[in-house]
Amino acid sequence: MRQFELDDLKALLRECAGEEEGVDLDGDVVDVPFAELGYDSLAILQTTGRIERDFDIALDEEALDEADTPRAYVDLVNRALAAVRAAA
Repeated sequence: MRQFELDDLKALLRECAGEEEGVDLDGDVVDVPFAELGYDSLAILQTTGRIERDFDIALDEEALDEADTPRAYVDLVNRALAAVRAAA
C-alpha cells in the first residue's frame, strides 16, 4: 500500500467538492486551513468517505476534527494506512 500524498488529497478535494474560485490548490496550501481554502465540514466529510472506501481504512473522527490543514489531513491518512500495514 502506497503513501497518501498531498496531490492525492488535492485531486480528491477537487473531485468531491470542487475548487473555490480564487483558490489555487496548486500553490503553497499545505498549512492553510481548509476553511480558508473554501472547504467546509461537508466537503471534508465527502472526501473522507471516498478515502475510507478507496483505501479500505477508517479514519478516527476525533483526529479528523483536528486535521484542519492539508498537511495534518495527509498525516492522519498515512497513520491509518501504516496501522493497516502493521496489522497485516
